[in-house]
Amino acid sequence: ACDLMNQGILALVSSIGCTSAGSLQSLADAMHIPHLFIQRSTAGTPRSGCGLTRSNRNDDYTLSVRPPVYLNDVIFRVVTEYAWQKFIIFYDNDYDIRGIQEFLDKVSQQGMDVALQKVENNINKMITGLFATMRIEELNRYRDTLRRAILIMNPSTAKSFLTEVVETNLVAFDCHWIIINEEINDVDVQELVRRSIGRLTIIRQTFPVPQNISQRCFRGNHRISSSLCDPKDPFSQSMEISNLYIYDTVLLLANAFHKKLEDRKWHSMASLTCIRKNSKPWQGGRSMLETIKKGGVNGLTGELEFAENGGNPNVHFEILGTNYGEDLGRGIRKLGCWNPVTGLNGSLTDRKLENNMRGVVLRVVTVLEEPFVMVSENVLGKPKKYQGFSIDVLEALATYLGFKYEIYVAPDHKYGSPQDDGSWNGLIGELVFKRADIGISALTITPDRENVVDFTTRYMDYSVGVLLRKAEKTVDMFACLAPFDLSLWACIAGTVLLVGLLVYLLNWLNPPRLQMGSMTSTTLYNSMWFVYGSFVQQGGEVPYTTLATRLMMGAWWLFALIVISSYTANLAAFLTISRIENSIQSLQDLSRQTDIPYGTVLDSAVYEHVRVKGMNPFERDSMYSQMWRMINRSNGSENNVLESAAGIQKVKYGNYAFVWDAAVLEYVAINDAECSFYTVGNTVADRGYGIALQHGSPYRDIFSQRILELQQNGDMDVLKHKWWPKNGQCDLYSSVDTKQKGGALDIKSFAGVFCILAAGIVLSCFIAMLETWWNKRKGSRVPSKEDDKEIDLEHLHRRVNSLCTDDDSPHKQFSTSSIDLTPLDIDTLPTRQALEQISDFRNTHITTTTFIPEQIQTLSRTLSAKAASGFSFGSVPEHRTGPFRHRAPNGGFFRSPIKTMSSIPYQPTPTLGLNIGSDPDRGTSI
Repeated sequence: ACDLMNQGILALVSSIGCTSAGSLQSLADAMHIPHLFIQRSTAGTPRSGCGLTRSNRNDDYTLSVRPPVYLNDVIFRVVTEYAWQKFIIFYDNDYDIRGIQEFLDKVSQQGMDVALQKVENNINKMITGLFATMRIEELNRYRDTLRRAILIMNPSTAKSFLTEVVETNLVAFDCHWIIINEEINDVDVQELVRRSIGRLTIIRQTFPVPQNISQRCFRGNHRISSSLCDPKDPFSQSMEISNLYIYDTVLLLANAFHKKLEDRKWHSMASLTCIRKNSKPWQGGRSMLETIKKGGVNGLTGELEFAENGGNPNVHFEILGTNYGEDLGRGIRKLGCWNPVTGLNGSLTDRKLENNMRGVVLRVVTVLEEPFVMVSENVLGKPKKYQGFSIDVLEALATYLGFKYEIYVAPDHKYGSPQDDGSWNGLIGELVFKRADIGISALTITPDRENVVDFTTRYMDYSVGVLLRKAEKTVDMFACLAPFDLSLWACIAGTVLLVGLLVYLLNWLNPPRLQMGSMTSTTLYNSMWFVYGSFVQQGGEVPYTTLATRLMMGAWWLFALIVISSYTANLAAFLTISRIENSIQSLQDLSRQTDIPYGTVLDSAVYEHVRVKGMNPFERDSMYSQMWRMINRSNGSENNVLESAAGIQKVKYGNYAFVWDAAVLEYVAINDAECSFYTVGNTVADRGYGIALQHGSPYRDIFSQRILELQQNGDMDVLKHKWWPKNGQCDLYSSVDTKQKGGALDIKSFAGVFCILAAGIVLSCFIAMLETWWNKRKGSRVPSKEDDKEIDLEHLHRRVNSLCTDDDSPHKQFSTSSIDLTPLDIDTLPTRQALEQISDFRNTHITTTTFIPEQIQTLSRTLSAKAASGFSFGSVPEHRTGPFRHRAPNGGFFRSPIKTMSSIPYQPTPTLGLNIGSDPDRGTSI
């Protein structure tokens, strides 16, 4: 610069870095030489602000041709638009990281998580070192960090870096990277897009191009070479932006010099010596500087002019972007633009995800679990078809968003758990290793899983339940005795015996005055039978006329009424409502008992949930520690199973309780053909079922939004009722094997009644056989008195007449045996003479009794009036008028206590027209 000044110059144009710019600024300010500074970066690396000091405006002769560095403002606006919260910034060796200090301060204030990493020149060695030094768990976290990244580097380094990370599977199609550099041309853009996957956003500086093609190469009266002004020319594509600004700067100076010549204000060129201390500055420097600042030019970089502060305010940034996808070389489009005046113009939202996902095919991994995912059709040679609650949710999302999907089952049929080396198996492992886009099944959202995959919002609440087998309902043949306890039945039976005995004793102490014609007697047997008959409400004759006995029976009848009424009411309840309760009605009950072993699926989310809570010393509830001791017997191999289906079968055919997802167990209990299961569990939902996606998947937010819409409009409840109907064929919560039917009673409920009846029949038959045998045995040794009693009335007359003929003694003594007239239709004796003939027995030792059946009690009362005059026994003081006073001991005859020793003259009694022989119930017995 000093050499040029010695030769004589009008202005100084420099295209150098920030380090030398400060020295030139000092020299130009001292010599009053206009200095047009064009900042140049090394090898196309993005610029950093040089921070040139501006002292006194009159002494500042340096003008910045290139606009200020707006990378901080552009990046912050784009990151805010994308709503990033966590990302990493990669930069190359040539970039001064102090250039984005302002951006880092802003994102720190917003609470964003930002990491910085320098990219070495040997990128392959750098990536290889990452795999060698990081464990799998650390590498997975690093992959998660790479989902969102900003690249601040020259285009060639960015191309190499993209190639390495894609080939080493550090990124997948769900990543989103931003590359920002002013020095990116169209060729670089196409190459970067070709080498990347996922979503790519490119920010570069752009210049306005005249719409009129014929005017592109003309700037006023100046014609620009076609190789520079034609955007399609390869030479113009390879030119750096610094060179474009140099061209426009020279054009600007030429116009300024021309202006000076036209105004005749030309100053001679300065010939200055920098080394001399007393060297004076150029006198025409200020005038030339003002002419340059006031002038302007429309060149290759657009409008070149200077503001009051000596800077170029005209700058425009173009934002290009691609959509998500795995296809290399996909197209790129302009998303928007940015300038310091108006800011961002355009939307950076991915329209494909916002409106629809048509054309997108997602690979879905699942695990079979009823009723979430089940195979509905399996035809040889065709893809399997699936159904279930989770499949319905996925189908609702696909219908709304327009994507298609392919389902396959996880190779190991597991949900996934961390391994010793930090990797994951099962469904989660398929997502971690990018072999699937979505994971869906009865998959619960847990903190460990969220560390390696993303989850949508929960689409169904989750709680832990227990599946148990219903207690088989035992057949109680004596259900009719259930309303009363055994002790109460014993008390009732004892009361019957006691009251029967008391009734007999009361009648024995104070014999009642029986009515004529009564058939009953006051024996102990009859008293017991009468008390039992009144208890079972069957009635009977009431031969008890004493006040004490009636008070006793009144109290007994009231007692019987209350007991029978209570029994009837309770019997109806016992026969229609089952009251059999199982001892396990909650997780607490399950943890306290040890008779029924229980377990879950090994290495499942439920297994880990119980393990973590059971081994936590600060857990207040001891339920989980007790459950963990049972589940972890023999290191979990004794009571746990490998699949949920095995646990369900173990409950059905053995003494076992299966701890698993409550929703799955409820479906199994509802759809069991034998209704042999019931469930208990926790009603508080502490987690939920969600759809798992790869870390950083662009579909998470839109899936979550759609799930919320399904829940809000009630579609999710409709899907739930499809698989968990409220009115199922089985009762989920009843611990006994009963179906929800009407209250019809079956034979089992009344089997005991029939048994009692059968026992009574058998016992009565046995007693009848025993009585028959006894009567025959007794009759073979002693003549039957009954046979001797029953004789014909005419035979009686002849017998008495013969006795009188054989012994004329009027004092012949007769035995005190009875003459029974049973039954005698005395109403057929209309004359007094007939009655007198019967009274001929009054002087004998024969006691006459007459049995009057109930059906002729009316005749009996008539007879009493007639006999009052016909049966007069003279002046014997102990004789009583009327033979119908006392009941005979045999319970069916009335006996007159006539026991005189006087003789009775006997006259043959003519047949009175009584047809005694034709009726077996009529006759006279002795």
